[in-house]
Amino acid sequence: MRLKQLRLLFEAKTERLRSMKKEAIEKVCKSVLRKVRPSKREREEVLSFSGSLANELAKKLRSKKIVAEVMVEGSVAKDTWLAGERDVDLFMLLSTKYSKEDFPRVLDVVKDFVGRGWREVYAEHPYVEADLKGYTVDFVPCFKIRKADEVVSSADRSPLHTAYVKAHLSEAMKDDVRLLKRFMHGTNVYGAEIKVKGFSGYACEVLVLSYGSFFEVLKAASKWMHGHIVDVEEFYEDSKEEARMLFDSPLIIVDPIDKNRNVAAAVSMKKLGEFVAASRAFLGFPVEKFFYPPETKPLAASDLPQEFEARGTDVIFLVFNRVDVAPDVLWGQLWKSSESLRKLLKRNDFQVINTSAWSDEQAVNVLLFELEDALISQSKKHVGPPVISGYAEKFLKKHVGVERTISGPWIEDGRWMVLLRRRFNDATLLLREKLKDGGIRVGVGSKLVKGIRDNLAILKNGEISNFYSSNTDFARFFTEYLQGRPKWLSS
Repeated sequence: MRLKQLRLLFEAKTERLRSMKKEAIEKVCKSVLRKVRPSKREREEVLSFSGSLANELAKKLRSKKIVAEVMVEGSVAKDTWLAGERDVDLFMLLSTKYSKEDFPRVLDVVKDFVGRGWREVYAEHPYVEADLKGYTVDFVPCFKIRKADEVVSSADRSPLHTAYVKAHLSEAMKDDVRLLKRFMHGTNVYGAEIKVKGFSGYACEVLVLSYGSFFEVLKAASKWMHGHIVDVEEFYEDSKEEARMLFDSPLIIVDPIDKNRNVAAAVSMKKLGEFVAASRAFLGFPVEKFFYPPETKPLAASDLPQEFEARGTDVIFLVFNRVDVAPDVLWGQLWKSSESLRKLLKRNDFQVINTSAWSDEQAVNVLLFELEDALISQSKKHVGPPVISGYAEKFLKKHVGVERTISGPWIEDGRWMVLLRRRFNDATLLLREKLKDGGIRVGVGSKLVKGIRDNLAILKNGEISNFYSSNTDFARFFTEYLQGRPKWLSS
């Protein structure tokens, strides 16, 4: 009887704690919603601006004998944008009697319509971006299709996405999408662009549709494992392994309008892990900091020497000019180059602790490599084949009496050994030598080669101080790098 009473008391206490936690979550969410839900006035202004712009552009296209529907798409059309966001997507839907070769003619009309200040941006095909009356507007040509298997360009799906979300997302769910977007912004996992490799706005909408609310998304996400499948239309309900083989991705969110597309294809393992960890942490300790983390205050440049000394590592910075390419192309090139140079350092026996990259996307780029030591011993012990191996003779011919051989070969534990002089024992000298031609032979992205060849500074540790002092955005980035933890983990 005593054990039964204790169990009942424990269950009652657990239920009270669960109830208190749920109340705390609801309180935080209500506070955040007051900030992220657009006011009536803002909603009217955004819808009036975007609707009027669409109508005016449609008239302009007609005057140039181009038959197209101009539609407002994206979060504005779905009513899931966050208060204060000033991004509008206008899609020009062409009939399939047109082809992709007609897109430049459509964009020429857009450029004339916008006037000055437009920017041509490249994804699968070009589109135009412009700043108009305080809004950033994307003008995207696409084809009008009825279903996903008619897709000609990837942009063709967007109107289908809009129609699907508008048909299935309730008014309450729109606020849940806003909470999820803001949570992902605050935990630094929002954005499907190559720079971030995180979650898109459409992914947020599909997650809320799948689980029903912001709270349920986090509850589910806190238990996700690699290869988890979210499939709101249950395309793969009886064939989950087929989906995993088809997509081969850390997270699979099956597009409800296209069973052959993974909405979470951009999400890296790192960003998935960060979202899972943040979801668990928020459910355990719900505070507004997950949505609105404190702004990073850069360390004083005078504090950097102490930071480097405390770490006991060497940080090498490659600073070079930005190249004139679209941000997604730039970041793809930066990540590719970073990985190639990491492998170069590793092949030459340098222990790489971490790598990162920064760019202002206008004038300058930085690749960062943190090493256990930038200067290692001049020699290394090289293990050869077993003495009884058929490769022994070849090993001896390669190493006996050559300049790089300092000592040996000798036999140890039944294998040939040799002490070799390293080609490079200084990481900065290795990088300088391999990058003097821009690095094309060691895997540097082709778009970066000229900037690296013509204007590269290789800086180590405190040598970055002047650049750090003159660039607040970089200083903030590097301070966060040194801290090395999500902001929600800060005390």
